[in-house]
Amino acid sequence: MTIYLDNAASSWPKPPGVKEAMAEVIDQFAANPGRGGHALAIKASKVLFRTRMQLSRLFGIKNPNDLFFYLNATQALNQAIKGFLLEEGDHVVSTSIEHNSVRRPLEYLKRTRKIEVTYVRPREDQQFYADDFGQAITERTRLVVVSHASNLTGCILPIGEIGAITRSKGLAFLVDASQSAGVLPIDVDEMGIDMLAFPGHKGLYGPQGTGGLYVRSDIDLEPMIHGGTGSQSEAIDQPTTRPDRYESGTANTVGLAGLLAGVNFVLEKGVEEIHRHEWELAKHAIMQLTQIPGVTVYGPNPDIERVGVVPFNIQGADASEVSYILDQQYNIATRAGFHCTPLAHQTAGTETLGAVRASFGVFNTVEDVNQLIVAIKEIAEVFHI
Repeated sequence: MTIYLDNAASSWPKPPGVKEAMAEVIDQFAANPGRGGHALAIKASKVLFRTRMQLSRLFGIKNPNDLFFYLNATQALNQAIKGFLLEEGDHVVSTSIEHNSVRRPLEYLKRTRKIEVTYVRPREDQQFYADDFGQAITERTRLVVVSHASNLTGCILPIGEIGAITRSKGLAFLVDASQSAGVLPIDVDEMGIDMLAFPGHKGLYGPQGTGGLYVRSDIDLEPMIHGGTGSQSEAIDQPTTRPDRYESGTANTVGLAGLLAGVNFVLEKGVEEIHRHEWELAKHAIMQLTQIPGVTVYGPNPDIERVGVVPFNIQGADASEVSYILDQQYNIATRAGFHCTPLAHQTAGTETLGAVRASFGVFNTVEDVNQLIVAIKEIAEVFHI
């Protein structure tokens, strides 16, 4: 049996009920939601409605119609960033740990719309501080885009403090919750979040091909996709009503049924308990890995809380080779390379090395971590003979 330590990419295994919920749609009412008035279409529509309601409950969203479904966080982030309609000379503040899902759209807008971007870096302790974001804001700043937690080092950013600053200055605040949705408490109103992008297949324990975007009701984005919405079909233009304005095309009803089951699991277990479990595993891994000669662990001090992500390297060993050995010889699944975040690797000083990343989920155990430690000790010994 494989020890799966790649939950930052996609969580696995899924909770009981996810597969069953998806199979129920396929077997009993796989009609097109919102595209007909017959009983099966209505039943399919209720899946979307209940999923929207439960996600709103999880994120403190007052109006569920302000939450739109996408295939993943990448699509959601592109809709938020490109749809915000930044103009030449506008300024955006982001961070030096952003995933390419944020960095590439911003760099694209730098080329095409001549916007300016400031990437705030962490301080020497590898932590981010709200004051640094306040200092980066200029008179031309219109948008602040921040990852809630790094997919490389696991560091957690002070979202509530940053949100207080952006709200006081009347700026839009977009949060990438790819590593925090279902893992860290999120309340969009309390934390001053204007837009929240999230995947369904990571900490929410749904299937791949699910995700979403919350947009505060008074922010109007230009839709990135135009087409059929099941409403106002006679109109030439995209409807203005939410969520239809941002959900053209047939929804992934099967996937969203699975996501609903995953979100229900998270709500029942509790975000705080999930984070506590994953942090304990990560801290145990960090403390053990740092004791192995030749192993370097990256990120904040082990005493500083992070999400369940631990990047490391073995001196003299290629990260991809280490990950391959873990997979082939020890049945331990990790991810090596640059994790779609070369900017974060530059910040961590691993832009030429990459790193091996172990990332933990709710179903991992201390024994899983111990098996990883045994394997890394043996591999390190080979490279240090």
